[in-house]
Amino acid sequence: MLLRIVSILFPLFAITALGFWVGRRRRPDLSQANQLNMDVFVPALVFGAMVSKDFRIAEYLPLAGATAVMIAGAGGVGWLVAKALGMQPKTLVPPMMFNNCGNLGLPLAVLAFGDAALAPAVVMFLVSNLLHFSFGAWLLDHHARLRTVWRSPVILATLGGLGVGLAGVEVWPPLLMAVKMVGDISIPLMLFALGVRLADSQIKAVGFGVFGAALRPLVGLALSWAVLQVLDLPAREQALVLVFGALPPAVLNYMFAERYQQEPDKVASMVLIGNLAAVVFLPIALALAL
Repeated sequence: MLLRIVSILFPLFAITALGFWVGRRRRPDLSQANQLNMDVFVPALVFGAMVSKDFRIAEYLPLAGATAVMIAGAGGVGWLVAKALGMQPKTLVPPMMFNNCGNLGLPLAVLAFGDAALAPAVVMFLVSNLLHFSFGAWLLDHHARLRTVWRSPVILATLGGLGVGLAGVEVWPPLLMAVKMVGDISIPLMLFALGVRLADSQIKAVGFGVFGAALRPLVGLALSWAVLQVLDLPAREQALVLVFGALPPAVLNYMFAERYQQEPDKVASMVLIGNLAAVVFLPIALALAL
């Protein structure tokens, strides 16, 4: 079991470590690459997964609901903890709610549970992404323009994939292969870019970072267990729910905090330490899931 867990996690941490090493030595500017990833490669990954023959949206509605409940539950716990300890709720709640289900979650799902796990993992990623760009933005700024979320290429790819799937249209196999090849660029680029971004981050609020980095996966795993007591999900989706709960805060939380000037130093520390702490929490989740 230990060897299997190590073999699953090693590629993720190896590519992230490579990005960290390159980030330290060369300080590359990946802003354009990251923009391409979000505008082209990730939408291609999402569209390719949603128009495949194995994707049936109705089958994943319970999983989507479970994901939304876990996100909301983590936010509720974060709000209570922040109020009890005298913290700013807007600082703690978003990193508690929105985890790294893109950079780490998607590749981990495929490595741990096979290509068939990509479609349900994409559903969880889409639920989190949609809530982050809508409710997450509104939480930090009540005047944020929520209509911009529908202009996101990832959301447009989702709607396009749903339309094709519901219409029963079969995409020409060579075209689908081309779309999937473009989408395959996204996962290693996500991991590499995560390493580069971690290399650029600085830990300042260490106490807050350590506290939040431990609280996020512990609460997530507890919520995962609670959700699985209520919902009767297929075995693969149960495993994905457990892994989802243990994921660290998303890097996007720091970008939002910086944009809306919501104590970005504290959020950056929580994100950085949380992703480093994934070395501890992800093996625990995999041991429970496998």
